[in-house]
Amino acid sequence: MTHTNVARTEKSGAVPTEQWKPICQRQDLVANSGVVVWLDNTQVALFHLPQTEDGEKVFALQNHDPKSGANVIGRGIIGHLKGGLVIASPLYKQHYRLDNGTCLEYPDQQLRHWPARLNGEVVEIQTAP
Repeated sequence: MTHTNVARTEKSGAVPTEQWKPICQRQDLVANSGVVVWLDNTQVALFHLPQTEDGEKVFALQNHDPKSGANVIGRGIIGHLKGGLVIASPLYKQHYRLDNGTCLEYPDQQLRHWPARLNGEVVEIQTAP
């Protein structure tokens, strides 16, 4: 008799699996800058950092700036501030953390963020946990 390990999940207690959606190609990105794509009727700013301490990274934040009301985050300037990578809004210059969308100057403001990755030559955004 052989023994195998089988994991079973009841339907009522099922944990959703990660869902990654292809959003564009690597060649569509601009190194150390932002580009804007559409994801389910939402403008998403993608930031490609080819050389970070942790290797190549892609970040995804909503393009809509809550302070100005304009869709301009993808045109912001990437930098380091208070120990993290940030994007500076091009209008009022407030800074948002690339890893989670929190605003350094106005804690009540936050940009929606999505996990993003490069999968070969495809840029993917996680749409479900």
